[in-house]
Amino acid sequence: MNIATLASQLKSTQAALILSEENRLYFTGFASSNGTLLVMPEESTFITDSRYYEAACSAVTEARVLLQGQVYQQVFDLLQKHNCTEILVEADRMTLSELGTWRKMLPTYSFNVSNRLDTLANGIREIKCEEEVEKMQKAQDIAEKALEELLHMVKPGVAERDLANELEYLMRKFGADGISFDTIAVSGANSSKPHGVPGEKLIEAGDFLTIDFGALYDHYHSDTTRTFAVGQPTEEMVNVYETVRKAQQAGLDYVRPGISAFDLDKACRDIIADAGYGEYFGHSTGHGVGVEIHEHPFAGPKSEETIRENAVVTVEPGIYLPGKFGVRIEDMVLVTPDGHRNFCHLTKELVVL
Repeated sequence: MNIATLASQLKSTQAALILSEENRLYFTGFASSNGTLLVMPEESTFITDSRYYEAACSAVTEARVLLQGQVYQQVFDLLQKHNCTEILVEADRMTLSELGTWRKMLPTYSFNVSNRLDTLANGIREIKCEEEVEKMQKAQDIAEKALEELLHMVKPGVAERDLANELEYLMRKFGADGISFDTIAVSGANSSKPHGVPGEKLIEAGDFLTIDFGALYDHYHSDTTRTFAVGQPTEEMVNVYETVRKAQQAGLDYVRPGISAFDLDKACRDIIADAGYGEYFGHSTGHGVGVEIHEHPFAGPKSEETIRENAVVTVEPGIYLPGKFGVRIEDMVLVTPDGHRNFCHLTKELVVL
């Protein structure tokens, strides 16, 4: 009922124009590289070209499907038919060029570029239904199975890039439709870069190895990070790891409906700061996950959002010591009435490979 939910929040004379691939997918349940979704209080229409028309007719159930012709004229006719005078657009996603073209082609209409549509869409997408949760759990299970298989090949002399490539292959082998993002597998000094790129560097004894990875299943993502020790870690490495583990657990323990995203971030950040590593935790604690790998809510030191029941959010604090090593531990959780449910089943004890 995604389209119906959006339509119910529009005024009688408003229409929502959805052009972005991500929002089209979410609201129609149909993936395509082409399409125009027009949501109106009385009726919604999905317009797409001949490549997708037949499939869309079967897959899209909440909107009438039209074969694309002169799309601007088709939208104009629909607006006229339903007495809509104001068009809400995806201000966060629409380019200035697209907006200029639509204004030129529909000069008599008012275009609302206030973020109203983005706010509505983000709010609806943030709350996951049971089917979405099942898809994300499936993605997580695939990713974990792949990681467990990968760990058998981690040893000194193996290149970071080879580990990343193998993990992506294994996720697909075990049922993923694709990967959530380019896999991060960085070791030693490279692990001090939160979004480091796997390269030709060989794993060495005494390295930390951080792997940030996710699987895509039926358009839904997973997102997990674990840091491993290759060979015996130093006392400093263990101390940093344990600090991050405690901070991450504090964040998990804090997750429940109604908390501020700022306070979720603070729950993790305070422990890292109290241990003397505050300046080495530069990114936000977490973000929502769904049909996009990064979506609302966002938990960071400047967040103003509230964490709501049935949202999915990551908890991923880290410490990164430039030129030395870094540690990040990340779980993806569903916010439940009395706390959270963790999608992840991997241990957070320091694993020595």
